[in-house]
Amino acid sequence: MNITANIITLNEENNIEEVIKSVQTVCDEVLVVDSLSSDKTCEIAERLGAKVIHQAYLGDGPQKAFGAPFAKNDWVLSIDADERLDTNAIKAIKQLDLDNTPYDAFSFARKTYVGKNFIKLWYPDRVTRLYNRQKCAYSTAKGHAKVETENVFDLEADMLHFSYENYVHMIRTTEKFIKRGAVLAYEDGKRANKFDPIIHGIGALFKTLILKGGAFHGINGWNVAVISAFSSYMKYAVMLEMQQNEQQ
Repeated sequence: MNITANIITLNEENNIEEVIKSVQTVCDEVLVVDSLSSDKTCEIAERLGAKVIHQAYLGDGPQKAFGAPFAKNDWVLSIDADERLDTNAIKAIKQLDLDNTPYDAFSFARKTYVGKNFIKLWYPDRVTRLYNRQKCAYSTAKGHAKVETENVFDLEADMLHFSYENYVHMIRTTEKFIKRGAVLAYEDGKRANKFDPIIHGIGALFKTLILKGGAFHGINGWNVAVISAFSSYMKYAVMLEMQQNEQQ
């Protein structure tokens, strides 16, 4: 099909082969925008026929937007290295008439795993990933990446997200995003008060356990709730620390 896969990477030698093989079922071109990996990511990608573009990390949105102009096709499938197309997604994409569709983009439901544990309370976690670059594009905001269009059709199809090897890996990854989230919020002019860490931490715990039903999803639900609460609490604690350091 006339679709270009766009994959952003940084030291993804353990994931890159599987994600490329996954998208090659529906894409006739694969682009890898690599953030200066020090492992064999680029070597593996090129061996599998992907075109590798080297670009220091610009932020999630800008990095995903960077590769689109290099695509030979107008339809771009954006996918992360730790994601795969489920069989129902492959089937759904193959059934699309992209030359005549009235839609600018298509979204997928995302199934996220911690190790072998499917985190049901996060499902469907809709993400818009297949889009026409002539009609829309990724936001250039450095935070959460998003395709900017309202003309989206929700496919009954899943994208598999193998984001964490286990809960220890999830905690370590969360720690990295805490600092990044705090810095981005601070740069956007947001400020925290001494109550914000507690309020947002408890709020995240309540939202995950009660509003999303995590309390009824066994140990996986409780694990995710506690880690989410920790993340929210520490984001505002770090912001508060940044403010205090600035005043000294």
